[in-house]
Amino acid sequence: MKKYIISIASVILMMLNVSCNDYLDEMPDNRLELNNDEKITRLLGSGYASHFFVLTTEMMSDNVDDRGDLRTSFSVLQDEMYAWQDIKEIGNESPTRVWETYYFAIATANQAIDAIDKAGNPERLNPQLGEALMIRAFHHFYLVNVFAKHYSTATGETDLGIVYMEKPETTVKPDYKRESVAEIYKKIERDIEKALPLISDNLYEVPKYHFNRKAAYAFAARFYLFYRKYDKVIACANEVLGENPTRVLRDFSHIPTLVKEYPQLAQDYVKPEHNANLLLMTGYSYLGVVFGNYTTGKKYMHSDYLAGTETVNCGGPWGTYTASMFRLPSLYYSAGYIAVPKLPRLFEYTDPVAGIGYNRTVYPALQTDETLLCRAEAYILLEDYDKATEDLALWMSQHTTSANVLTRELINDFYSAQAYYHPDDPTPKKQLNPEVPVVSAEQENFLQCLVQFRRIETIFEGLRWFDIKRFGIVIYRRYLDVNKTVTVTDELKLDDPRRAIQLPAAVIDAGLEPNPR
Repeated sequence: MKKYIISIASVILMMLNVSCNDYLDEMPDNRLELNNDEKITRLLGSGYASHFFVLTTEMMSDNVDDRGDLRTSFSVLQDEMYAWQDIKEIGNESPTRVWETYYFAIATANQAIDAIDKAGNPERLNPQLGEALMIRAFHHFYLVNVFAKHYSTATGETDLGIVYMEKPETTVKPDYKRESVAEIYKKIERDIEKALPLISDNLYEVPKYHFNRKAAYAFAARFYLFYRKYDKVIACANEVLGENPTRVLRDFSHIPTLVKEYPQLAQDYVKPEHNANLLLMTGYSYLGVVFGNYTTGKKYMHSDYLAGTETVNCGGPWGTYTASMFRLPSLYYSAGYIAVPKLPRLFEYTDPVAGIGYNRTVYPALQTDETLLCRAEAYILLEDYDKATEDLALWMSQHTTSANVLTRELINDFYSAQAYYHPDDPTPKKQLNPEVPVVSAEQENFLQCLVQFRRIETIFEGLRWFDIKRFGIVIYRRYLDVNKTVTVTDELKLDDPRRAIQLPAAVIDAGLEPNPR
């Protein structure tokens, strides 16, 4: 293989319009010589973002309310997220850091792809090529869904997307232009389809921290769901779930044997040994603090009021809240906050004596239970309600203690009788305004069931924001006083441009077109 010298960090610096002198100041020991297979494989280990979009999108969703009478925010950054402002603060959870680290991961993948190409694309490097392509598709997918409108068949060709990076940069000030959302989706699909047959489970000792085969198909199922290619959603989900999905769904039967403390339960949730966990990502994050049983950052909280009317402690087709604990204990904290233990707080000491360091977490980026709901949604939109019922019934049986069996009749009866949400009288049933019209009352009932299950399944994982965009759900900013009296302070309507998070200021200053405001 030809010797190929790279500096991954330089790509992001160049994207932010850093000077030539800064680039040349990079020390040689920051560069990696990709001259053998092992080095390419090791390089891909750094191809996963070390910062997450999750806090931003969760704070912007309807999974939190303002309880400023009880607690304070942990930073101005959190205030900006909650208020749907163009975020100017920079920190580990900021859109700026997401932009940087996601493009850093993409740059890593591109360097690996380029090195494999220069080696003549030997068959022995197919697993590395498959992982690199999947890394590139995965990170572009979240960049476009965070920083752009949701994919639309009507306007996708003109909606501003992002920049799709397909090769290593060799110039100091490249000229970037945003492509359309539709064009970004086409390129993501191209990379996924090329990657899927190449992915191998034999490349790593602990494949759950990399794109293993099931993780790749689970991501593909999620992508095709957003892309509205429902037959492909089902085909990809089948590869993940197999003929007996109960073998790979999350098993809560061991929970009674664990210490009933939040840290232990959260750490157990993200163990790679659990079949439900497909792709685990580690990074610098306050997620384990803000969504954990700590007082920090609880001005915007998942309160017992919200949980009892809309999420994990709410009634549903399973019955009353007593059956809706989902076998993963929801732990109450003071001042009415409910924490679901799934994101551990892991502290990395930089100075143990001084007691300082970084908050980290493990993020379950892909899980089988969410893949099951992707397949259920595809069946609903293809009007195969019997198949959809099977998947929804399986999810409910695995996640509740209810003796109820979910049937097609029960879904229709329960959701048709439920009142629509109002900020002063909340319910889980919110008006759905997807781009593709709902074709019947039964389809809406099934979608309402699906949306409620997804909200519970993905709570604290940042995915609710994307469902709000996909289904055209209007949401509100609500202030709750000590008596839980609701005051509406803002509304995010269907055409609100704030549904596309603004690009980082430094990127706009470097010449990329901003999102409309």
